[in-house]
Amino acid sequence: MPELLEVEYFRRLAERCAGRTILHIDVPDAHALADGRSPRSLRQAVVGRRIELARRHGKLLVLETDGPALGLRFGMTGGLVVDGELAIDRLLYSPGTFGTAWVRFGIRFDEGELLFHDPRRFGRVSLDPDESRMGPDAMAVTAAELGRALATRGPAPGPALKARLLDQSAIAGIGNLLGDEILWRASLAPSRPARSLAPAELRRLHRHLVATLADLLERGGSHTGDLMAERHLGGRCPKDGSPLERSTVGGRTTWWCPRHQH
Repeated sequence: MPELLEVEYFRRLAERCAGRTILHIDVPDAHALADGRSPRSLRQAVVGRRIELARRHGKLLVLETDGPALGLRFGMTGGLVVDGELAIDRLLYSPGTFGTAWVRFGIRFDEGELLFHDPRRFGRVSLDPDESRMGPDAMAVTAAELGRALATRGPAPGPALKARLLDQSAIAGIGNLLGDEILWRASLAPSRPARSLAPAELRRLHRHLVATLADLLERGGSHTGDLMAERHLGGRCPKDGSPLERSTVGGRTTWWCPRHQH
């Protein structure tokens, strides 16, 4: 289930493609192309181009060329293989293995190849992806930017805190697992209004957001949080041993501790 951290691993692996020239584009599954684009038009746009940079914005991986850019969104089970090497060997809600039958898109270079595989087919590949509606990247968001993202307008009470964190137009990159882990560490209830945070709470949230992303990136991904093993019926808070509560916030299953998250 790729969130910001998993796509960061993909970006690091894709960096080795910088300087390579695209010789051919393989599209075994045209469903993987966004905006109704045909394999032929995509080939015409990028074959012969050189990869200059692999960068990430939230959950979006962008391969910059000396012409148009390629954008890869990984959905629930998408993954990346470069020169036969997987960036991640296991994702939640996926078979946990690589199979050639799941390759939806591929790039053959003058040296090596890049493969996009996706068992559940929710991922998409686009040309010059539109990033204008995406919020600041969660790994680089400042406290001021976070405050602006949470300070929603409109009738009270406004969106819930977790729902706003998962809103990619507000902050790009946070998914369900990271959202729960960050709020649990910050001792903030996921269902409280996003705009209700006091200045000290906002600073605390930003501090834990930054620290959680750094910690879990080093550990191995979004599924390595302290809360992860207790996300089940009967699970208990790793901080105080209280029974965790399961709720639905912003349409997403949410695990949290009513005792210390307020």
